Amino acid sequence: MTPLKTLLGTAAFGALASAATAEDPDLLVFDYSGFENPAFHTKYEEKNGQQPSFAFFGEEDEALQKLVSGFKADVSHVCAGSVMKWEESGILEPWDTSKITEYSKLDSNLLGNDVAAESTYFIPTDFGSTAIAYNTEDVPEEAVATLQVFKDPEYAGRMTLPDNVDDAYALAYLATGTTDWTAATDEQFQAASDWLREVHPNLRTYWTDPAELAQLLATGEVLVAWAWNETLPTMAEEGFPIGFQREAEEGSSLWLCGYVNLRNGPGSEEKAYDFLNSFLDASNAETLMSEGYGISNTDGLQSLGEQALIEGGLEPIDVPVLAQLPMPVELREKQSEEFEKIKAGF
Repeated sequence: MTPLKTLLGTAAFGALASAATAEDPDLLVFDYSGFENPAFHTKYEEKNGQQPSFAFFGEEDEALQKLVSGFKADVSHVCAGSVMKWEESGILEPWDTSKITEYSKLDSNLLGNDVAAESTYFIPTDFGSTAIAYNTEDVPEEAVATLQVFKDPEYAGRMTLPDNVDDAYALAYLATGTTDWTAATDEQFQAASDWLREVHPNLRTYWTDPAELAQLLATGEVLVAWAWNETLPTMAEEGFPIGFQREAEEGSSLWLCGYVNLRNGPGSEEKAYDFLNSFLDASNAETLMSEGYGISNTDGLQSLGEQALIEGGLEPIDVPVLAQLPMPVELREKQSEEFEKIKAGF
């Protein structure tokens, strides 16, 4: 999963990282465009008198290659699916969780097995949900009570999945009864792949960004989609009859991104923790939500109130949740290879 608000703006940064207007020379953050928003870092500025400095990347593989090739920064944004690959590359050093003031308040669903860890390579900071978006005028609620709607011939040719291996396999694992992909067996992987292969002929397309998905829904070309939570408020604001089913009987998914501590960063280690603690501060919840992101700090998220969470597609639910936690590199590469075959009709 790539942070949803950045997909429309990354192309301008090309294949190379580019530095933003310099701010604090003691901290360089490698990030997606959009996360330099000063409103995200008010606590950092209050403590240090300046905003952090930023350099940008478009895709995580590009960012990894840049870092492996010698580009130096202090911390970097990355989504969970890439974490183990980055860790294996040797460019990371662990965070000391005792220095992360809000660590005990982070959502345990996003931490996986690291709930009580003294150190960890990845701190989840921002997240969203993936569930069934549908046209409520043409699709009855009972039709989307199960993820098997994507097999329903009634909607063949008018459904879409993301062109994103993590989101697609999150759906397929859930649909075939797996809710934790971090230890998926070969049999579970095969069942998920077979399910995606069966669904493929029913799809109109694989959507690549939220704007494309919104257009597909608005024109009526698509009635049912596996979609990010941003779709709900975006379409609702346009007066579109949009539903967002997070409580299908098999469950729904959470994507998550966060920050890693880069080995041998040129700046201040103390300020790296200042940056992370600022981002995770509960007061950041409203600002992040206004851009389509949930904060991993449960106190901050709850402070928004039930209605705001419902409108943002992040309310508490009572069904299985597959959190897109870091997975073994071998499994992710296997999924990527298989997904390309499925999309090609093989």
